[in-house]
Amino acid sequence: MSPAYLDHAATTPMLPEAIEAMTRQLGRVGNASSLHAAGRQARRVVEESREAIADALGARPSEVVFTSGGTEADNLAVKGLYWAREPRRRILMSSVEHHAALDPATWLADRQGAEVELLEVDADGRVHPDTLRAAIERDPAGVALVSVMWANNEVGTVQPIHVLAAIAHDHGIPFHTDAVQAVGMLPVSFADSGAEALTLSGHKVGGPMGVGALLLARGITPVSVLHGGGQERDVRSGTLDAPAIAGFAAAVTVAVGNQQEQARRLAALRDDLIKRVRQAVPDVILNGDPDDRLPGNAHFSFPGCEGDALLMLLDAKGVECSTGSACSAGVAQPSHVLLAMGADAATARGSLRFTLGHTSTQEDVDRLVDVLPAAVERARRAGLS
Repeated sequence: MSPAYLDHAATTPMLPEAIEAMTRQLGRVGNASSLHAAGRQARRVVEESREAIADALGARPSEVVFTSGGTEADNLAVKGLYWAREPRRRILMSSVEHHAALDPATWLADRQGAEVELLEVDADGRVHPDTLRAAIERDPAGVALVSVMWANNEVGTVQPIHVLAAIAHDHGIPFHTDAVQAVGMLPVSFADSGAEALTLSGHKVGGPMGVGALLLARGITPVSVLHGGGQERDVRSGTLDAPAIAGFAAAVTVAVGNQQEQARRLAALRDDLIKRVRQAVPDVILNGDPDDRLPGNAHFSFPGCEGDALLMLLDAKGVECSTGSACSAGVAQPSHVLLAMGADAATARGSLRFTLGHTSTQEDVDRLVDVLPAAVERARRAGLS
């Protein structure tokens, strides 16, 4: 029996359309920067993919800058916008950001004198507009950028991005949002969002790993993180991976096209999962906004359990999930997201994330519910020994 895969927020299986589009290009030679026929063919694939992604996300093709994934795109946004707006020193960022955004900001603070201010969130993990407004108004001329993710990768809470971006815009401050978890799950329009920079990643939407993009509004030019051949508006140098980009574009097109139907299906599965987990483990704690959350996200704290131990017990029974962000899996420290939301360290360590995607079925939820009570009981006994 195949495992119940409940970790789509970490990576989701490639869509058939993405596999086909990528495979079609793998046997072809050609550098998209070359002028001969093979190079022009590769360039055509890249530019058609750029147009497809722009069309799906309400952007102009010229605003799509290809990267190696979400981490590079976040680094380019945070570091590049900060450097472009020096001598401004203040970086305003939510306290529940992914480490791909938090760590570049911390690096800038440690090495280059940036002043990183983490915006408080409520118990659901949401930044209130008044919190951002007050932070900006303490010294608006000193703010280099604002960065708040569209939807949280751990607890699934959706942020009021349009409102937050408008506040930053009122003060002439560029606004970046990491929309890696949102694209394909929520309606995402770059033009309507008000953001000047938006991050997305291929393998979160059913495309290949190792490719992503940063959408950059016209007139916004971050300082390059990678220097070389001057590709991608001279913002991101490096030979473009035409096969991966083709797969990425196909995945974005399908995921965005199916978003409404998929969101309805996954929300129904998620709600069933939440209800039955609460029945199976009555003292479980649901984290994140109970209503305004990603349709495929269910995040729980299990009192008396260590998340890593419970994860391995479930894995042994054919249920694959996560303790939170896959990038920090195996690190024995509580989730910074849950701590920022007011949880204590023990509660934060005893948490698991179950995330659904395009391959998820009712059988996956059934498997989890079947094996969860015994796994929780065993994890609690181990915690007492």
